[in-house]
Amino acid sequence: MRKIYGIGETVLDIIFKDGQPRAAKAGGSVLNSVVSMGRMELPVAFISEYGWDDVGQLIDDFLINNGVETTSVHRFHKGSTALALAFLNEKNDAHYSFYKDFPGKRLDIQFPDIKADDIIQCGSFYAIWPEIREKFRSFIGGARDNGALIIYDPNFRKTHLSELDSLKPLIIENMEMASIIRGSDEDFENIFGVNNVDEAWEVVRKYCNCLVYTANVDGVYVRTTTFSGKFPVEKISPVSTIGAGDNFNAGMITSIYRHKIKKEELEKKGVKEWSEIISTAVAFATHVCMSYENYISPEFAEELKTKK
Repeated sequence: MRKIYGIGETVLDIIFKDGQPRAAKAGGSVLNSVVSMGRMELPVAFISEYGWDDVGQLIDDFLINNGVETTSVHRFHKGSTALALAFLNEKNDAHYSFYKDFPGKRLDIQFPDIKADDIIQCGSFYAIWPEIREKFRSFIGGARDNGALIIYDPNFRKTHLSELDSLKPLIIENMEMASIIRGSDEDFENIFGVNNVDEAWEVVRKYCNCLVYTANVDGVYVRTTTFSGKFPVEKISPVSTIGAGDNFNAGMITSIYRHKIKKEELEKKGVKEWSEIISTAVAFATHVCMSYENYISPEFAEELKTKK
């Protein structure tokens, strides 16, 4: 059976608005995605690391209760599960302060065996983190060689711009291993200094044959070697945008999985297929923006599961 794997960071998100804590949620960009896919009852597993502390146990129980397999998580005794304080501004966009205490030995696990047509989601700083880079590259490279469909979201924040010269080659290497690159307009401006989808595609096509470019209220653009399209997004007044991009990714993967789209078929898909993929992704992201949750609600998942 085809399986979905997400590899990424785990944190406890503590969300502040107007100087007061509003919620505490299991977080991390890929974690947010896999929880939503678990709620959709997809066969999803998480590859990550968190402690044998109270916060780590809370997160582990939460993942398992939401249908996410955690057998490939490194539970460590030395150190603490990471915390992320998210401060929402007047537009309900977040900036973060992180508190991390990892052990010397990172991602000390037996990685799963990846088969052809499995789906891998990866991205954010975790995909270029120097301390785990060799393990990450070996796993993703092996998955690519085995025929997996790999979705890479660079999710590159301005806080790392001072490190761009050393990190950019790692981002490009990840792009070369990817089947789909999904990034925001801000990502591509931060990394490559480009300001629109055409400029972004000129860069990306050197490394990967499929780009999904999100431009906030301006819509979503798809570029492949055979297709070029733009899709609308719903105009909303968000409560929180913390999980928007993560759940856009979850929606894309959900549609790809449910429609049995394989890696080699991506470049052959046209407006009908991409419209379905992007509309599902936008629906996931829009729903999450309307609460302090980082993932789609069980009720929303139930509604979607009845639709084919």
